[in-house]
Amino acid sequence: MSAPTAAAPGAPVVELDLAELRRDPYPAYAELRRTAPLAWVPSVRRHLLTRYEDIVHAEKLPEVFSSREEGSLLLRTVGPNMLREDDPEHRRLRSAAEPPTRPRQVRDLWADAFERTAHELLDRIADRGEADLIADFAEPLVAANLALVLGLRAASAADVSDWSRAMMAANGNYADDPGIWLRAEQATRAIEEAVAEAADAVRDEPDGSVISSMVHAADPVSLTEIQNNVKVIIGGGVNEPRDVFGVGAWALLQRPEELEKVVKDPASWKRVFEETARWISPIGMYPRQLTQDYEIAGVTLPAGSRVALVIASGNRDESVFERADEFDPDRPHRPHLAFGGGPHFCMGAWVARHEVSAIAWPLVFSRLKGLRLAEDARASDNGSAADRLDGWVFRGLTSLNVTWHAP
Repeated sequence: MSAPTAAAPGAPVVELDLAELRRDPYPAYAELRRTAPLAWVPSVRRHLLTRYEDIVHAEKLPEVFSSREEGSLLLRTVGPNMLREDDPEHRRLRSAAEPPTRPRQVRDLWADAFERTAHELLDRIADRGEADLIADFAEPLVAANLALVLGLRAASAADVSDWSRAMMAANGNYADDPGIWLRAEQATRAIEEAVAEAADAVRDEPDGSVISSMVHAADPVSLTEIQNNVKVIIGGGVNEPRDVFGVGAWALLQRPEELEKVVKDPASWKRVFEETARWISPIGMYPRQLTQDYEIAGVTLPAGSRVALVIASGNRDESVFERADEFDPDRPHRPHLAFGGGPHFCMGAWVARHEVSAIAWPLVFSRLKGLRLAEDARASDNGSAADRLDGWVFRGLTSLNVTWHAP
């Protein structure tokens, strides 16, 4: 299946500046939804699909909108993996990896350790009265939790964070920066070594982790398959919960009345999580490639066409979400797209939901008294020069500088 390298006949061609998309993609997405819901974008070398209903429709047709994209950046970064497979191969790999991330397992196997790690990280900063909650808390928390769930016994939280950053940069490296590819290669080699060591350890002593689950899967999984899929999980497993934590905390700190309501009703942290993931989607888009000619959004795409499902745009679709650009945890429930859909719904969604909404946010806002944004962090919904939102393939805060009343 060869991929066309130009617009499909009849598809609008829209020039988008990647630097501007990184700064703030939402105005461009709004214009695309209004005027060209399927458009060829030369800087990305693919068609962008931007309306909610079209994205949902595509996700329901994996036999047409295939995850096996030729020349995928993710394939180049980590090798063959479940995210770039269709069923039945996708189902075989996911069935082997998924059991430790299901809701009951998260609650019974991992939740206590997640909470201990959160307290330990807060203990380190509580007396300081100031911190960057991304670098000092959220990222080390989710990285340590991920190492535990994966079964990477010898990897530190810093290792996992560094690996994730290197691979996520490569997976969004549409500019083909050679330095980004080099860092990703170094990270993936280190992960392969760590996974091989962990896989050896659990062959005789299963520990309930993802690696253990894959080693002992009923339908055999090779070491290379385990290594490649652990690489994929490390990417999203740090990126998504870290960025939802940061954006949600930042949004509430700019809305004191909303924060007061949530603190008084701890059950509402779950709504904050879902609204944050909708409002600023931590993963903004992912690729698909057509297996046959197919018409969508008024354009017939030929077989082989590359399409980006821009879920960040779908999550701001005004026809689905009233006042879509506003952060409103009390909005009427409509399913968002932040964790994807169909067979590829994010395997780590329940881990992320629990560690952020049940543990990280409640502990931070209860333990750090008088928590507020540092002066240079008070800004509009695009962030200040210091604490800015960045990215379009993946989007989150670069930092979250805060102060509080130190004991």
